[in-house]
Amino acid sequence: MIIPTLETPRLILRAPRMDDFPAYATLMASPRSIYMGGPFDHRVAWGLFCHDVALWSLYGHGALMIDVKETGICVGQVGINHGPLFPEKELGWLLYDGFEGHGYATEAAEALRDWAFSTLNLPTLVSYFDPDNHRSMAVSARLGGTRDDNAPLQDEGDVVYRYRPTK
Repeated sequence: MIIPTLETPRLILRAPRMDDFPAYATLMASPRSIYMGGPFDHRVAWGLFCHDVALWSLYGHGALMIDVKETGICVGQVGINHGPLFPEKELGWLLYDGFEGHGYATEAAEALRDWAFSTLNLPTLVSYFDPDNHRSMAVSARLGGTRDDNAPLQDEGDVVYRYRPTK
């Protein structure tokens, strides 16, 4: 499977590389990862990072790193998760500390969502949220996601937003 590179007006979404792991591991070890089940130690962060890459071979989708075109700085990750831990294909994102509030998550997630609907012909995607993760739920709403209280949950207590193709 060839991992695609997607471009938006401000961002390049590209395949993960080894030099992306230190910043990823730092985020996963921090209190900011609480909404993803963290904080995680280095070993678990490595497993999560490898999961994100392996999904491309196993399912034809996975994680892409988010680079800002103007600076070349990697500001986070966006991905489509699946496998035995996810009842449905999940659109997810994370931003590294200091890069929130610039619209990067919305722009990256919109590009990957649209790619998934047009290239993979998916009928739907979901995002799973901790009920206290209001900022990410706001991103989901900006993406056109609607709350789906009937969706199967990844973890008990999750809030689920659903996306459908608009075309």
